[in-house]
Amino acid sequence: MSESEEYERTWVVRQPASPSPSPQPAVAGAAGEADANSNALPLGTRIGEFEIVNLVGIGGFGIVYLAHDHSLGRYVALKEYMPSSLAARVEGLTVAVKSARLAETFAIGLRSFVNEARILAQFDHRSLVKVYRFWEGNGTAYMVMPFYEGVTLRQTLQKMPGPPSEEWLRALIDPLLDALEVIHHDNCFHRDIAPDNILLLADGRPLLLDFGAARRVIGDRTQALTVILKPGYAPLEQYAEDPHVKQGAWTDIYALAAVVYNAITCRPPMASVARSINDTMVPLSKAAAGRYSTAFLQAMDRALAVRPEDRPRSVAEFRALLAVQDTPGTPAGKSSPTASPQAPAAKGKGRAMWLVGIAGTALAIAGGAFYTLRSAPDAPSRPLEVAPAKSSPETPPAAAGTAVPQSAPGAEIQTAERKSLNEQQLVDVLLGKDGTTNPSGNAVKPFDPVDVLQDIYRQRDHEHVVTVVPEKAKVRIGQDKLRFRITSLKPGYVYILMVGTDNNHFNLLFPNAFDADNGIGGDGDLSLPRPGWAMTAGGPPGSNRFVAIVSENRRDFSAAGLKKVDPFAEFPLKLAERIAREARAEGGNPFAGKVVCPTGRTCSSSYGAALFVIDEVD
Repeated sequence: MSESEEYERTWVVRQPASPSPSPQPAVAGAAGEADANSNALPLGTRIGEFEIVNLVGIGGFGIVYLAHDHSLGRYVALKEYMPSSLAARVEGLTVAVKSARLAETFAIGLRSFVNEARILAQFDHRSLVKVYRFWEGNGTAYMVMPFYEGVTLRQTLQKMPGPPSEEWLRALIDPLLDALEVIHHDNCFHRDIAPDNILLLADGRPLLLDFGAARRVIGDRTQALTVILKPGYAPLEQYAEDPHVKQGAWTDIYALAAVVYNAITCRPPMASVARSINDTMVPLSKAAAGRYSTAFLQAMDRALAVRPEDRPRSVAEFRALLAVQDTPGTPAGKSSPTASPQAPAAKGKGRAMWLVGIAGTALAIAGGAFYTLRSAPDAPSRPLEVAPAKSSPETPPAAAGTAVPQSAPGAEIQTAERKSLNEQQLVDVLLGKDGTTNPSGNAVKPFDPVDVLQDIYRQRDHEHVVTVVPEKAKVRIGQDKLRFRITSLKPGYVYILMVGTDNNHFNLLFPNAFDADNGIGGDGDLSLPRPGWAMTAGGPPGSNRFVAIVSENRRDFSAAGLKKVDPFAEFPLKLAERIAREARAEGGNPFAGKVVCPTGRTCSSSYGAALFVIDEVD
């Protein structure tokens, strides 16, 4: 298995429906490999409080399992150090080296695995893998991480119809630069940035995968250097075996710029060792001139300098180059939407979203009513250009739906206040009031429509993959329009529910009075808003949260108290709270709508769903 395959098998997984005591969520291809590879632990194995419920992936240097954490009632990814070329399972959980001559290499790799886990555990950044805990035992070592859901950047780029826009690329690299700045501050460097090592989560957020320290250390001792390094992404200093040739922030900056080069040109840069002899690589300022701003391309060319001393020496210096503004009218690249990395949610009071209607009148949502505010200054925007539907995932882009929790890294990763609750208690918390208790005696929190959106997502059909990709993860108040693209594995009808920035407005955004045609074809896509209506961020700052439902049959939301208010219908919060409480005992969610079946037919109530967030900023 190649290194890229190992990573994709490690992280591209589906979220189980519910953390039951002994779940058996399906992971494509896993069962056969578990049987075929004696090194993989059988399902049901307990390692402390962790029970293995499925195999996620087997690589040359480790095995990743989906595990149920019985102490905290959540799913996690459990990674076991298992270099198949050096060691094997000998009895139960015990791992032993295959021969004495391999013992030193195995031990060095083990130390690197533990050190990597220790390093990652120190950091807490939304674009870095979070390690909950790590330990040594049974002759090997383990690390426990959140159960991330997403697809790699490489897969995303392969699915795109053309190079992404500058805006998309900036939204991708901004959080990655933030993450690099965090680790560089502690004199720690990733040294393995490439499209395969960037996971795009369901909420649109890019995530740097683990540093692969053990993989590199073992590879350095057992394989050719070029096998370990990624030609095109590894700068010249990484090929040098001389300890006096320093690596640093400039090393990661080169690799990140190489990722951008690959995204724009559809191929990685020329290998740095070859460039050091005869550099025939066409710089981006020439290869992509006119499609992206000159300053952006020049910043990437500077970061891709062969000589380390010619590159930006720090993330701050690189940011300064990227911040240079071109003169007005400079091309900024053709938009090819997939997912945009997610920004942290901001808090704000009240909300208003501008909507330009068919008649060219600007309206704003305010307390559920719509008021004419001013004439629209521009015509309705053109529809988005769309990419082909993705096959299966979470893609920044993912083939599962995009996810939204304010602090959670993935769609089903529980926040700190929820991680000790079982599934029924979670439902109680989601639908309860602060200061009251549910039948189990647990304290519950106030009704929150955002939790309703997450509950809709949690009850989705996992085989019906739906993806929503915002054109912009952040929109500027009074300037930018909110646009997004939906893809669906199966045909059906699209419904989009939205909660505003202050959680006090809960609307059915689509279909609406302007646009009632909500059908979508299988393996098709739908770009919204369509011509005839457009949404412009109206402030105040905060996060608009959405869930997109794709149902085989039409759905009726009247039982959820939906009130017809043109152009968007709304769920009055007081009524919604009461309905949610009444529905709690039945285990359903009326806010997902009731299936409308043609007379004489029996219809499935299942649906696909995706969560996504668009932030409004000043």
